[in-house]
Amino acid sequence: MLKKIQETVEFITKQLDFKPQIGIILGSGLGDFIKSVEIKGELLYSEIPHFPVTSVDGHEGKLLHAEYAGKQILIMQGRIHYYEGTAMEQLTYPVRIMKFLGVEFLFLSNASGGMNENFKVGDVMILTDHINLMPNPLIGKHYPEFGERFPDMSDPYDKDLIEKAEVIAQQKNIKVHKGVYVAVTGPTYETPAEYKFFRIIGGDAVGMSTVPEVILARQIGIKCFALSVITDLGIPGQIEFLTHEMVQEAAAKAEPRMAGIVLGLIEKV
Repeated sequence: MLKKIQETVEFITKQLDFKPQIGIILGSGLGDFIKSVEIKGELLYSEIPHFPVTSVDGHEGKLLHAEYAGKQILIMQGRIHYYEGTAMEQLTYPVRIMKFLGVEFLFLSNASGGMNENFKVGDVMILTDHINLMPNPLIGKHYPEFGERFPDMSDPYDKDLIEKAEVIAQQKNIKVHKGVYVAVTGPTYETPAEYKFFRIIGGDAVGMSTVPEVILARQIGIKCFALSVITDLGIPGQIEFLTHEMVQEAAAKAEPRMAGIVLGLIEKV
C-alpha cells in the first residue's frame, strides 16, 4: 500500500502542485459547495493512479484544488460508498492520501434519516459521535506509518470545531441540531423496526457513509467535523415511502445552510 500511496501522492502533487490544509468530502447537502470557492485545478478520480471511482448518481468523481479565505483546500466532489462493492481499504484510501498531502482538518457531509422526535425533513445535524455498524476500515494489515493499531475514538468529531460551527450557525441564523450518527452499509433504506432499534441504541440519525473515513482520519491524526442533512424521518407514524431522488431533493434544499457553516469554519481554522 505504501508504494501505491507514494505513486498517488506524486501524481496529484505534480498535477495540482499545492499543499492543502483542509480536506472536504462532498456528500449530500454540499453538492454545490464548489460554487462558493475558487477552483484552481481538478482531476478525475479515474485519472489518478490507484484512486477509487464512484458510481453513485449525484457524485461527480472529481478531486479539486480550491482556495477560500486564503486557505488551500482539497475537495472530493463525490464520495465512495461501501455498498458500491468497494473494499474498506480502498474506500478510505483518499483519506490516507489527504494525510500525505498535508491535510490537518477533514470536513464531511451526508444525507441521513432522522430518528430524533425533534427533527424535521431539511434540518441540519452536527455529528457529535457515531455508532459504527459497518465493517471497521482498520481491519487487516497494520501500517505503523498511519498511527496506532488500536486508535482512541473518544473524540471522533473535534469539539473545538463543533463549538465554532455552533457560533457560526447562530450568527447566520441557521438552526442546527447535534446528535449521534448510526452508520449502516445500505443500500436499502431502513425498515420501521430498524429505525426503532437504531433510536433505542442511541442514534439520532442513520446513514450509509462518513464513519469509515472518520475512523481512518482519526487514526492518522486528522481532526474531523461532519454535518448531516435530515432527508427523511424514521419516527413512528412519520415513516413514508422513500427514493434516492427524494433524498437528493431534500438535501439540495439544505445546501445553502450547510455550505454557510462549512465556509465559516474554513475561515476560522
